Amino acid sequence: MFLARRGFPMMRFDGFRNEMERLFKDLQTGVADRWPLGEPTFPALNVWDDGESLCAEAEVPGFQMKDLEVTVMNNQLTLKGRRSVDQDDNTAYHRRERFTGEFIRTMTLPVEVNPDKVDATLKDGVLTILMPKTQAALARKITVKQA
Repeated sequence: MFLARRGFPMMRFDGFRNEMERLFKDLQTGVADRWPLGEPTFPALNVWDDGESLCAEAEVPGFQMKDLEVTVMNNQLTLKGRRSVDQDDNTAYHRRERFTGEFIRTMTLPVEVNPDKVDATLKDGVLTILMPKTQAALARKITVKQA
């Protein structure tokens, strides 16, 4: 009985250590972006490869093109934006959850794209960015010859 009592604090420490290891593993694998205690990433961003180009969509409701800036340099896509609030001095907010102010979001692209041919459009609060790949980044089909 005495040994069990002495071991009990160590069992609690093992559980704590296991939970901390899981937390650090989650941070390394990107789960931290979705972790409820972390800061949400704005804007939400989807990026995919259609074979010829990289495509990106960012949710930016309430923004206008004049409020947004898209740059591609050194295989980095950067989105910048600013949303101001038209506020009367007599306004007393009871709750304020919509993002206001400036944001900047940068991501490293998985392949080389041609920055001169990048196209960005804004429709219904979704910013769509088309980034054509460079010739060096395009996949090539290789013909196998009979030896």
